[in-house]
Amino acid sequence: MIYLDHHATTPLDPRVREVMLPYLGNEFGNPHSRDHAAGWRARDSVETARREVAAAIGAEASEIVFTSGATEANNMALRGIEGGVLASAIEHPSVQNARDVLILPVGQDGLVDAERLANAITGETRLVSVALVNHELGVVQPIEEIARVCHDKGMLLHADCAQALGKTAVNVRRLDVDLASFSAHKAYGPMGIGALFIRRGIDVKPLITGGGQEMGLRAGTVPLPLAVGFGAAANIASRELEADRRRIGGLRDNLLSKLKAAIPGLRVNGSMTARIPGNLSLTLPSVEAEAFMLEMPEVAISAGSACASGSDAPSAVLSAIGLAPEAAARTVRLCLGRFTAAEEMEQAAALMIAAWRRLAAERSPS
Repeated sequence: MIYLDHHATTPLDPRVREVMLPYLGNEFGNPHSRDHAAGWRARDSVETARREVAAAIGAEASEIVFTSGATEANNMALRGIEGGVLASAIEHPSVQNARDVLILPVGQDGLVDAERLANAITGETRLVSVALVNHELGVVQPIEEIARVCHDKGMLLHADCAQALGKTAVNVRRLDVDLASFSAHKAYGPMGIGALFIRRGIDVKPLITGGGQEMGLRAGTVPLPLAVGFGAAANIASRELEADRRRIGGLRDNLLSKLKAAIPGLRVNGSMTARIPGNLSLTLPSVEAEAFMLEMPEVAISAGSACASGSDAPSAVLSAIGLAPEAAARTVRLCLGRFTAAEEMEQAAALMIAAWRRLAAERSPS
């Protein structure tokens, strides 16, 4: 299988797996056990992981709250802040469905316009939520500009950064965000753990109550192996970001060039300049996405967000940028990753071109 669905999840980096292994064996202590050495070692390992995650995003360790993933972190941010919420029309379902939100339209390029945002903020608004990297289009929002608008009007800014870590630069101080959500399995770490960055001094009500863990903000035992894995993945992501971006961007551009040359009328959705290197959202001429994917089972791509896969409705993201339902049904999402090989891209291009040609020929009038 040629795996090109790194927005859905990334493979566990072998280096991360190696770091996690002792915590799946003899180092099994509960990090909240305070009466013996096993608990102390576990606590120290969790705090090391917290520091690694914080360092990767330019935060302080005390500003990191571990969660079960970005969905929980998004819910915690939106439900934990009182007042009205304004979110872009292309936010992840875990943002748009966390509570009633006022929707801010985006342009055809998938980007939030700062002036439009300023005009949309009302007296009821307290929090603005905009994903740094969109989960379908891969576009990178002008978060620093958005932050200036929000803070000039006394608003807080939450950024869903689930798709950003390891794919674009994330520094919460430079971006000037107040809250930010992360997910380990989008950055070559383990599934089942994420984090919410909460800027020091901001009051967030807990979403899950109980034992008072995570500084009283998230009750429940921190999963030790997952936390350790998240820390290792964040460390690697920050160290290797630029090398990954250069290599993946070159592979993506080469793939797109081959597809455009062979498939007349192929359309790329969203801005190509404000975009992570590995992403392509492509609308195919005359061929539906489902048939296209079934025609080449050797290549793993998707028709949209894995988190919205239970719905038969057209992609809300594609609708928000102006695609008609028929065009949305012809749209596929590709995302390359750290372990994508150049040879795989040559094979993927050939398989995709052949699949499209076969299906297009079947649909042509005889």
